[in-house]
Amino acid sequence: MKKTLFNSFWALLLVVAVSAQNNTSYWQQKVDYKMDIDVDAENFQYVGKQTLTYTNNSPDVLDRVFYHLYFNAFQPGSEMDVRSRTIADPDGRVKDRISMLAPNEIGYIKPSKLTQDGKKVSYEVVGTVLEVQLNSPIQPGASTVFYMEWDAQVPVQVRRSGRNNSEGVAYSMTQWFPKLAEYDFQGWHADPYIAREFHGVWGDFDVTIHIDKDYTVGGTGYSASNVKGGAYPAVKKGKGGKRTWQFIAPDVHDFTWAADKEYIHDQYDGPNGVTLNFYYKDNEEIKDNWKKLQPLTADLLAYFNEHIGDYPYKQYSVIQGGDGGMEYAMSTLITGEREFNSLFGVTAHELAHTWFQFLLATNEAKHEWMDEGFTSYISAMASNEILNEKNPNPLARSYGGYVYLAKSGKEQPATTHADRYTYNQSYGITAYSKGAVFMSQLGYIIGKENLDKTIKQYFKDWAFKHPTPNDFIRVAEKISGFELDWYLMDFMQTTGTVDYAIKSVEPKDNGPTTVTLERLGEIAMPIDLSVQYQDGSQETFYIPLQMARAEKSNPYSDIKWTVLKNWAWAYPTYSFDIPAGKKVVTMNIDASALMADINRDNNSFGNK
Repeated sequence: MKKTLFNSFWALLLVVAVSAQNNTSYWQQKVDYKMDIDVDAENFQYVGKQTLTYTNNSPDVLDRVFYHLYFNAFQPGSEMDVRSRTIADPDGRVKDRISMLAPNEIGYIKPSKLTQDGKKVSYEVVGTVLEVQLNSPIQPGASTVFYMEWDAQVPVQVRRSGRNNSEGVAYSMTQWFPKLAEYDFQGWHADPYIAREFHGVWGDFDVTIHIDKDYTVGGTGYSASNVKGGAYPAVKKGKGGKRTWQFIAPDVHDFTWAADKEYIHDQYDGPNGVTLNFYYKDNEEIKDNWKKLQPLTADLLAYFNEHIGDYPYKQYSVIQGGDGGMEYAMSTLITGEREFNSLFGVTAHELAHTWFQFLLATNEAKHEWMDEGFTSYISAMASNEILNEKNPNPLARSYGGYVYLAKSGKEQPATTHADRYTYNQSYGITAYSKGAVFMSQLGYIIGKENLDKTIKQYFKDWAFKHPTPNDFIRVAEKISGFELDWYLMDFMQTTGTVDYAIKSVEPKDNGPTTVTLERLGEIAMPIDLSVQYQDGSQETFYIPLQMARAEKSNPYSDIKWTVLKNWAWAYPTYSFDIPAGKKVVTMNIDASALMADINRDNNSFGNK
């Protein structure tokens, strides 16, 4: 009997193990929205109807679902309000503003009806999340239809979304509808809306908006009469002084729109037949900048097409609105009363987000550095080229920001949930600066050519999906031949630092010069050591990192490249000899400054 039980136990364990291994195959959910919105523009309220078809492509049976009700964050006592008033360094746009909103200024989404396949389901509003208990569980591979009716009020503009922003834009309608939460291999992602950004289910949107006829509306999607682009958007005559605007948006995971009575709407022909739409206030002080921006936006689109992958939609809209700059599906909302360089810079960053987070749809709550960091990297590279800035390191400011944080004592690992950083500044520098440095420093490790190939292959493999950090690093490994798990782990999942020093340079009479390097930081790196000799010649000594299991090619085509034996992480020092006959004048660790060394003062020898 004992033997039978023992064998049964191991048989069960084997089944579980096989199931777990098979469960690693990629899958993602699908949701299709059909929405009809009737706006009371005078009172900043609207009523909505939503038919949502949800397909469960997971291997799991789902007995409940969650919706995001983002507008509920803009109420006194909400998590966003309390967090903003209790964090050490509150966002200047929020501070205590939510706590002072009057009843007619708050935001809300109030569901009044919800059915699943025609039958009522029970639900509860918990802050910014709607918890729904299903009557009929959704089986793997099955679809179900939810129908919802709701009332909503647009909040006074505080953060990202709202009415009457600081520049007078009437409606910045972001995160405005009941949005089904994402479910993936880690389960439900029904995060409350506290501060940060978003994660959504891929699908198709069909959105009809009825609003006062004096408003111009722009945002996500195409004209319903021509889903390939064409006239944008569809406008129909309505009743009671209203017009109807209908948008179709295929293969997106969000939908945004903005409206104002004073919008100027310009169109500009972008690359690959893409129509670029620009919506901005009829303000003489900003018109020239917005006109100047248009051809450069086309240049940005062309750059990202070349260096990441082709933009797959037929329109993109740059819209004045919001409270700074924020990316959305086929569009961005940015404040428009800026100096031109600022207007261009924000547009470059937000357009780049179309690839890094929108098409490569990482979970921004968990992997914010892949979103903001990768975007900061590629937009800096694009701006450097398009504006002909000729900066040898376009990411220098990102390196400076990261080094400041690393030395501040306030750094937290990039695995910290985006809402749970102790300081807003720590979140911002980690997401933007350290994330950008991760990408740039990867180019130092594997070589710029391999990095460029990695970015393109990453897009090819993971566009229209939800990639994780592991997915990106696996692509880099396949392209470069390097082992890179150590890099992802040490640099982004810890607060360890890179710090190398030239410990000693000891010339011997008529003999070799012995060089000893020292690793002072916790994170190991391959080393480029640049040497200039008395005779005017130069040489770079390359010390591979043992656990990377590969060597990069010479990035300096006009300088001698000498590959030395590798350096194992556990050894704090490394010595080698420069043969007799060569007198060292200067020596520098990482002359490119692409390695994120937190103390470059000890990286050189012989420099005054």
